[in-house]
Amino acid sequence: MVSQKTGRVQVDYDGTLVEYNSREFDQLKHSFAITIHKSQGNQYPIVIMPITNYHSVLLTRNLLYTALTRAKQKVILVGDKDALAYAIRNIQGIKRNSALKERLIQSMEKAA
Repeated sequence: MVSQKTGRVQVDYDGTLVEYNSREFDQLKHSFAITIHKSQGNQYPIVIMPITNYHSVLLTRNLLYTALTRAKQKVILVGDKDALAYAIRNIQGIKRNSALKERLIQSMEKAA
């Protein structure tokens, strides 16, 4: 909660409320989370990746590789070792139904 009247900010850390005054604002750091898919083509100083069996359909080697290669300095994996092992072994990709191959062939035939 932000109070313009008092110039204070109240932050909820997992149920513990901490108040900061304007002189303490430098102690706060902005952070955000994005999906691996949205991060493609970008890099970040630190990547923290939760890895669990909850969404096992997403536990693929290529998605893990993408996550790991987004980090410039450090990667932190949080979760289950079995889920990580599964992701490393899982080389099955999801079949993409983009019809890209067919469109490229049509384009090449038109150009010829």
